[in-house]
Amino acid sequence: MRRLIGWLVALALVAVAAWFAREYVRKYPEHFPWTALDLDHPIGAFTGRKLAALTGDTAQCRALLARADSADVAAPPLVRDSNCGFDDGMRLMPAGARAVRYIPSRPVTSCPIAAALVMFDRDVLQPAARKHFGVAVASIVHAGSYSCRRLYGRSTGPFSEHATADAFDILGFRLAGGRRISVLLDWPGSGPEAAFLRDVRDGACGLFATVLSPDYNAAHANHLHLDQAERGEKGWRGCR
Repeated sequence: MRRLIGWLVALALVAVAAWFAREYVRKYPEHFPWTALDLDHPIGAFTGRKLAALTGDTAQCRALLARADSADVAAPPLVRDSNCGFDDGMRLMPAGARAVRYIPSRPVTSCPIAAALVMFDRDVLQPAARKHFGVAVASIVHAGSYSCRRLYGRSTGPFSEHATADAFDILGFRLAGGRRISVLLDWPGSGPEAAFLRDVRDGACGLFATVLSPDYNAAHANHLHLDQAERGEKGWRGCR
């Protein structure tokens, strides 16, 4: 009888533990690799991998953007050769879930970059701006996404993620009210602008496969480089 009671107690404990585990996964799906990506979820331990996995699954990526109330629209394919071009482009529109504007306006990126930028704006950029300045970011000043070139503009070697629009370079920000934050001018400082930029860099690392800042090298002195390299699906990430 005692053995039977022991087994029943053990089974009850296992059942309770399983219930709590199931409820935890249901409440925090962003922390588990097998749950579906939802752009409305907070950033979790596996969000970056899931975003990188959208490369090659354009239909799913665009469906996620639509469900997240993004007003981004599909861009026409642009294919030059096997190294350069894209067929999953999205034109970033300042409406719906994406209230922030872009300067120059309506850039085109790959769909995985567009999806990551929705979460970046909501969960990284705006909280950092409110923390350091008490206002929202109104605009992102950028240097574009697509550029058919090799890394660092070399004549040989691997092609950049920009060659497939899988990268996006940010030069700075404009806050509500007009205040400007520049990566080139403000990163070396010690005031709230520098602290804000570092918070933005660090937060982006949970969403993009590669995040490079002026701390990386002189070639990135004036911008934050965000890309969604396919290696990010396996957790191979770069954040500097």
